[in-house]
Amino acid sequence: MKRIGATLVAAVALLLGSGAQAQDNYPNKPIRLVVGFAAGGGNDILARLFNTKLSEALGQPVIVENRPGAGAVVATEYVAKAAPDGYTLLIGASGAMAINPAVYTKLSYDTLRDFVPITMIASFPLFVVATPTLPVGTIQDLVTFAKANPGKANYAGSSPAFQLATELFKLRTGTALEYIGYKSSGESVTAVIKGEVLMSIVDAPAVSGHIRGGQVRALAVTSPERSPDFPNLPTLRESGVQDADVGLWSGIFAPAGTPAPIVRKLEAEARRVLRMPEVHDRLLGLSVVPSASSAEDFAKAIRFDIDRWTTVAKSANIKIEP
Repeated sequence: MKRIGATLVAAVALLLGSGAQAQDNYPNKPIRLVVGFAAGGGNDILARLFNTKLSEALGQPVIVENRPGAGAVVATEYVAKAAPDGYTLLIGASGAMAINPAVYTKLSYDTLRDFVPITMIASFPLFVVATPTLPVGTIQDLVTFAKANPGKANYAGSSPAFQLATELFKLRTGTALEYIGYKSSGESVTAVIKGEVLMSIVDAPAVSGHIRGGQVRALAVTSPERSPDFPNLPTLRESGVQDADVGLWSGIFAPAGTPAPIVRKLEAEARRVLRMPEVHDRLLGLSVVPSASSAEDFAKAIRFDIDRWTTVAKSANIKIEP
């Protein structure tokens, strides 16, 4: 019996030692950075801007893997169930991580229970854009047109984040816009350009270039202040729409249970990459605000947003059945 006990103790010590060694050697193989949207959307753009420098920092390939579907639920659930070893990470947008918990009646993951926040990559306002094929040049034009033309009053959205932002806009303006779903922000913008939909509220990385190129008609920005990149574009508040300010974010998450040393290493290297001038400036060029927050501050922001969006969803009676 003593021999069995000694053998068991030795086996446990060996396992613990192997785990510690694995953490010390992290990373020693490629890392997957999972994105819950199709290529071309805002989060995909951020991931591909970020992954090369992070790969250089960690000394292993960081491969972007797109897993679109169900408003990023597919990818988020996948990472939640992945091995907590630091080799499967999530680019988590506030839509999946803070808005989905507010609007889905049932959700296959719990943001606060199933994930470890690493750092916020960037925060950004949304832009209200309209198709250039119709006579809509201001927010008031949009509201007037939508009320007068219910058959053409629709909007594009690629996730509950954009849907909830637009539903809030509807509540504040008294419009009845029909939701048309798309797989990515890029596809939503394309739908606006082609005139398939009247308007969309969309993230900056996917639409900034089209605003500058005139392919879409920008009507307002959803942040409390004007965008530095588009100083002539009014806010919703300036356009007469009160209490509709919206700001979103994207960040990096690991599955819950990921060893603390690995989380700390990822946090330190990701924040260092985000502070690099070339990365910082390219993020600014996408009309987003670089963040590089600490894991602790990021966790606080997530909790705040879950509470806020839950309140908004209940006020607007927005529920999504899975």
